[in-house]
Amino acid sequence: METKVFYFNPLRECCYLLWDDSGEAVIIDPGCCGEREFLRLKETVEESGLKPVKILLTHGHFDHIFGLRRCYEAWHPEVLIHKADIAQVEHADETADFLGLELQQPACSFSTVADGDTVRFGESELKVIATPGHTEGSVCYYDEAGGRLYCGDTLFEGSVGRTDLPGGDYNALQESLRGRLAVLPDTTEVFPGHGYPTTIGAEKASNPFMRF
Repeated sequence: METKVFYFNPLRECCYLLWDDSGEAVIIDPGCCGEREFLRLKETVEESGLKPVKILLTHGHFDHIFGLRRCYEAWHPEVLIHKADIAQVEHADETADFLGLELQQPACSFSTVADGDTVRFGESELKVIATPGHTEGSVCYYDEAGGRLYCGDTLFEGSVGRTDLPGGDYNALQESLRGRLAVLPDTTEVFPGHGYPTTIGAEKASNPFMRF
């Protein structure tokens, strides 16, 4: 499985494009804001001969779905999200507007994912790990075979996602970190929703939020 990261929108959100030799691809958190950013993603898809078949949302905050509508209209993929965060998406334009940003509210249906589900595309699969805390419906997508974790805003290099927004719960986040992520192999590569990749082992050694 190949991974390419795009840094999008004023909040420097990480959007990930994943694909394998089949040519099928998934997009994790399409935060591309505006036509120019969307074209960066679209050109990579077209130049690589890829077919996006699914959009995977780690949670429903506006900075992670700026490009959802454009991606859906371009490729009509299945859109997956935890049911607890659908309401976040439905009101994302209000939050963006409050910050002076324009978000095209997505006009698509959703398929829901739950803890333990397996998301398949091409010859690859990702396991869904529910990690409530940043939002009620936050999830991570775990490539167990490749040792990679796409964790949205649950875990960052040296930090974690904030819990003072609607749906946030610090105690739930701590339990997610302790019971769901800290138990993964230390060599697991962590691809967060903002910032740069790290590993589970590095965060257990130095991240104050991972010291239990």
